[in-house]
Amino acid sequence: MSEQVRFVTSEPGKRLDQIVTEFLGERLSRSQVQQVIRDGGVTVNGIVLKPGIKLRGGEEISVTLPDPPQSDLVIAQAIPLKVVYEDDDLAVIDKPAGLVVHPGAGNRQGTLVNALLARYPEIAQMNYAPERRGIVHRLDKDTSGLLVVARRGQILQRLAGQFQKRTVEKRYLALVEKAPPTSIGRITAPIARDPANRQKMTVLRSGRPAETEYRCLEWFSDGKVLIEVHLLTGRTHQIRVHMAFIDCPIVGDTVYGRRQRSAPIQRQFLHASKLCFDHPRTRERLCFESPLSLELEQVVDFLRKKPR
Repeated sequence: MSEQVRFVTSEPGKRLDQIVTEFLGERLSRSQVQQVIRDGGVTVNGIVLKPGIKLRGGEEISVTLPDPPQSDLVIAQAIPLKVVYEDDDLAVIDKPAGLVVHPGAGNRQGTLVNALLARYPEIAQMNYAPERRGIVHRLDKDTSGLLVVARRGQILQRLAGQFQKRTVEKRYLALVEKAPPTSIGRITAPIARDPANRQKMTVLRSGRPAETEYRCLEWFSDGKVLIEVHLLTGRTHQIRVHMAFIDCPIVGDTVYGRRQRSAPIQRQFLHASKLCFDHPRTRERLCFESPLSLELEQVVDFLRKKPR
């Protein structure tokens, strides 16, 4: 039986496909949402509309999620996970660097979703894109730290709603190549796919709104700075793109920063250190923190010992 979700849109002037994509979080891509809309799987106040129609706000949207093709099922794999918290509804995972969140083209095994299916078999009953079952939000492969996953479809829907309303608090620790222009600041710059390289994101006027707050925590003798980042929106590669945009790329980020590594680290120095959200069932505010891994702590210690 197909799963159906309902919600009321609150922001005026947005396209229907954009609103549905943002509400569903990681459940379906925008192109998949557009196909569902064209197939009549989305209604606005009971009426089927086109994907590009702009809404006024206050409309009731109903989405019927398609059943996943059997050929696309993802296998369960007993991959060790660091579980910070779990109950019957959800789990908070401390993801290590190097672990991909969900399967993609040419990468069907060894992901977080494969591991979740083994630990929480009930996730397989969710009726939507099998590669993203349980996934509410993502971390890049080489970013470590906290993320919440849902064990039930209704819980995922409610968590996705919190991300859409920006009531989820996400903070990161990052090491940047040089000091930002101010010790505390906010970057407001829209982000979109890079027209010259579809694998990358970039700042474009036509992009989706993106806001990042930061504050400097520690300065090092070679010019690098340890910062705390507060995400106000959740665009793909947002922190990496925004820090590069102000000419303070993240250390170890060879895509948006320097190609040659300037510190003893084999990946980007970016760690999801704090995550707060309301439990979808109990309404209790939950907060979790994750310290830097030994690998990242060693980089900080190395920089502290550098002569001035």
